[in-house]
Amino acid sequence: MPIRLHDTRRREKVNFTTLEPGKVSMYVCGVTVYDRCHLGHARCYLAFDLIHRWLEASGYDVHYVQNFTDIDDKIIHRANELGGDWKVLVDQNIETYYEDMDALNILRADDYPRCTEYVDDMIRITQDLIDKNHAYVADDGVYFDVESAPEKYGQLTGQSIDAVRSGAGGRVGDTGSGKRDHKDFALWKAAKPDEPTWDSPWGPGRPGWHIECTAMSMDYFGKEFDIHGGGHDLRFPHHEAEICQGECHTGHSPVVHHWLHNGFVNIDGEKMSKSLGNFWTIRDILTKVDAMVLRFALINAHYRSPIDMNETLLNDAERNYNRLLECYVASLKAREQPSPIALPNPDPASSLPLARSLGLLEKMGEGFAKAMDDDFNSREAVAKVLGMVREISKVLGTEMEAADRNAFAHYAVDLLEETAGRVLGVLPPQDVALAEPEEDPRKAEIADEVEALLLQRGEARANKDWALADQIRDQLNALGVVVTDTATGPEWDLA
Repeated sequence: MPIRLHDTRRREKVNFTTLEPGKVSMYVCGVTVYDRCHLGHARCYLAFDLIHRWLEASGYDVHYVQNFTDIDDKIIHRANELGGDWKVLVDQNIETYYEDMDALNILRADDYPRCTEYVDDMIRITQDLIDKNHAYVADDGVYFDVESAPEKYGQLTGQSIDAVRSGAGGRVGDTGSGKRDHKDFALWKAAKPDEPTWDSPWGPGRPGWHIECTAMSMDYFGKEFDIHGGGHDLRFPHHEAEICQGECHTGHSPVVHHWLHNGFVNIDGEKMSKSLGNFWTIRDILTKVDAMVLRFALINAHYRSPIDMNETLLNDAERNYNRLLECYVASLKAREQPSPIALPNPDPASSLPLARSLGLLEKMGEGFAKAMDDDFNSREAVAKVLGMVREISKVLGTEMEAADRNAFAHYAVDLLEETAGRVLGVLPPQDVALAEPEEDPRKAEIADEVEALLLQRGEARANKDWALADQIRDQLNALGVVVTDTATGPEWDLA
């Protein structure tokens, strides 16, 4: 079955095709590096990480480019706030970007161009647009003339240029700029005091935001490429502007064959914002939540759907991730021989339990692939993996011949590593999964005290002295100790 994806430009699900057989050219808008990455960035780059992973798992050779916007109003403003060099700020935030993405097990792109490396290309493209009467020079810079190509406006968002034209009346009086029409956008910004600048035919200044991605994507891929991605919020004006300037510059349409956009992240039903006090950086949330739990929570939704991040979602993700990890570890430990015997033919209708389970797991694997082929539906893919976990755990919990158990464990490990590991990216390496957790040093410090209290508690319960038993329980709680009563006696651990 072919991969099908929802193309924002065409507003429908279409078969995925590539310009060159077996190869994918993919450009995703990167971060503006004025601050640490937040939860919205995690959502975006996890979404395209899944797409990247599935395309490669499907046999494609993917050339993935993701830029850094390293000059922008926000960067200049933040550097001025801090009283530091904007270049130092940029380098620091690029370094922390890699730290955050690595923590979330997001595969590196093949290339990470910086905008400031392409200023000459941006100047060249801008001049070409002027020469073709698609742009004009104003006192404060150079602007793209949207009316010069009205048919290219609104292709992603469905905005009608006629409606916008009549509604605004072409008013530009409140823009504070030299542009002719409110719809026009800056290709080049004239120099302002205390801002970094570059020389250009129109005087010193710096590039506009939109021209940056056009210059970088075309440098890598030429006049057309397969996939352009980014957050839902980039459709307008950023990506609309890219279409206008890119197609007018090249004379080629479309430059981008498939436009993909991921959904937003809300916090407890509200849009994430600093003013609401619900703004989470990735670093902030990873002090409270394991990175793989956060990844699990974010991929357990279709990439185009909004996500409401809340305590219930994170708790569910932690519980399901722990189930997956426990199943994976159990499968690893059950592999006792390196060369397993042949397993029976998978058959979900078989009277043989092992053959039936293998048939069910095979069906789930097929369902996983079908889900990912259907517009990268990771939510359904996660559901198939959790179904695998239930079935694998059930089989490993039954009595069977040692050779069958070993062979099944090998099969289970391969299945989980291919789906949950290679594609979903939520499995640790085998050595990490099998490593015993480090003992909390505080546990050793209080061990003698806890053991004495447990002994007293046991005696109190035997004597039916419930008041004393409750008192001892309160003491244990104060120490941060959780007690579990088992058939062989009480077991304890730190909360």
